[in-house]
Amino acid sequence: MTFTKTIAAGMTAALMASGAYAQDIAVIVGSAQDGFWNMVKKGVDDATLMVEANGGTVNFMQTQNYDNFGPDLAALIEQAVAQGAEGIAIPNWLPEAETPALKAARDAGVVIMSFNAGQEHMGEYDALNYFGSDEYIAGVEGGKYLASKGAKKILCHIQNPGAVNLETRCKGVEDGAKEAGAATYILRVPANLDQDMVGTSEAIKSELIADPSIDAVITLAAWASDAAASAIEQQGATGKIQLGTFDMSAAVLERIAAGTQTFAIDQQPYLQGFLSTSMLFANLKFGTAIATKPVLTGPAIVDASNVAAAVEGVKLGAR
Repeated sequence: MTFTKTIAAGMTAALMASGAYAQDIAVIVGSAQDGFWNMVKKGVDDATLMVEANGGTVNFMQTQNYDNFGPDLAALIEQAVAQGAEGIAIPNWLPEAETPALKAARDAGVVIMSFNAGQEHMGEYDALNYFGSDEYIAGVEGGKYLASKGAKKILCHIQNPGAVNLETRCKGVEDGAKEAGAATYILRVPANLDQDMVGTSEAIKSELIADPSIDAVITLAAWASDAAASAIEQQGATGKIQLGTFDMSAAVLERIAAGTQTFAIDQQPYLQGFLSTSMLFANLKFGTAIATKPVLTGPAIVDASNVAAAVEGVKLGAR
């Protein structure tokens, strides 16, 4: 009996050393061409140090672009399951494509963690939790903020029409602006213009030329804010047309500090990557879970009053 127990103990130790009991997770995000995911990846990378120290692995997976976004995401979910992932952390931007794949993964025993987008759909596949901003509330606050600064007609630019988080943001902007006495025009451009600075700038400039009553622009990504700033500058309207954006970058903060951009809405992507990865692994490894659902990482308004505090985080790649 003692001999048998010794052999069993030795086999167990060998299996653990070989990784047979390792908790392997996949983190699936958007386009490799989209700089936003670099901040998320920093959070994922930092969490991976803890995961690997406890015998697990993290597979960071991205789509190449946004041209075939929904099917590409579904394919990555299926790939992660086929590769033996025990957990998947993923935003749900396009429920028609993603939700069936996530349900199939959950039915196969994979634990799902939601982050960044899809809070309202997490119950459909029993997601463990959600880490991210409440997109509607963020939009409402953005619309109210611009109106409080005197905006009467706000252009809200959507770079990937149909994406739930983006549509929800602009709906929030519209409702917040209306409550504060301003109007909103939603500009939906073809998805192939996502990350296209020149094309996006031209599209926004065309709207500004066509409708001189537009006195504020809000974009849904930091890079798009750069494109909007260029369009406004080409119109000779810098400082006259307000500019706001979701998310931040060094360029965005420089404009806020210089007074040529009004504000940015921070959702803290570093925390989204770090918390979704570490908490998913901790659940698989230790059976732990956060009682609060969802866990909101935003929104927070960054403007001239507090821009200095955000600069260092951007320099370190975490904001």
